[in-house]
Amino acid sequence: MRILPRNDPRQYDDLAGEWWRPDGAFAMLHWLAAARARLVPPASRPGAILVDLGCGGGLLTPHLLGKGYRHIGVDLTRSALEQAAAHGLTPVQADAGAGPLADGCADVVAAGEILEHVPDMPRVVAEACRVLRPGGLLVLDTINSTALARLVAVTLAERVHGVPRGLHDPALFVDPRVLQRECARHGVALAVRGVRPTVSALAGWLAGAGRGRGRIVPTWSAAILYQGRGIKNGQGDGG
Repeated sequence: MRILPRNDPRQYDDLAGEWWRPDGAFAMLHWLAAARARLVPPASRPGAILVDLGCGGGLLTPHLLGKGYRHIGVDLTRSALEQAAAHGLTPVQADAGAGPLADGCADVVAAGEILEHVPDMPRVVAEACRVLRPGGLLVLDTINSTALARLVAVTLAERVHGVPRGLHDPALFVDPRVLQRECARHGVALAVRGVRPTVSALAGWLAGAGRGRGRIVPTWSAAILYQGRGIKNGQGDGG
């Protein structure tokens, strides 16, 4: 791979062949996608739409099968969107903070492993809430802005064989209290909980073996990874 600045989106073009390798560089993203999908209930009406902000290669798609949603993915990276489309997602190439989708079009908005990559997190949260209809569901997961998260997700993770260096800029990691305040401004009361890989999955990941068999489970601490889930009440100030 060429040497690029931390968090440079062009890295995903260089890693395009990794999206659907369950034992590859994005192994943990497969586990996180499965855990995120478990927060999404079956569609409550015909024609329901799920908007997947920062959809990447579409790793959420297999976990939504049978739930009844039209799955629309928004991402900047064309090479990733091409793979997402091949797995049944409707692709939209756009900035996650300023897409072309209509106000209130989505029954569910998923924002998985995207908020720690954007320079303007409040803008992306505002966009997620804008496209979400009143009564709609926001689900997300991201990395906490703690010293422990920086140690684990950057310093240690980047020493594991096969893990790309420079995918994360720890300066962009997200304090859950700040995230909750931003969501509340737009009418979403976000509940958060910590999540982690199972011990066996983490051991396999660290060893560079068995990465395709991982699972993310809830945990008592949100100090590293956490999920968020909230319903839009339609009373946010929008500003």
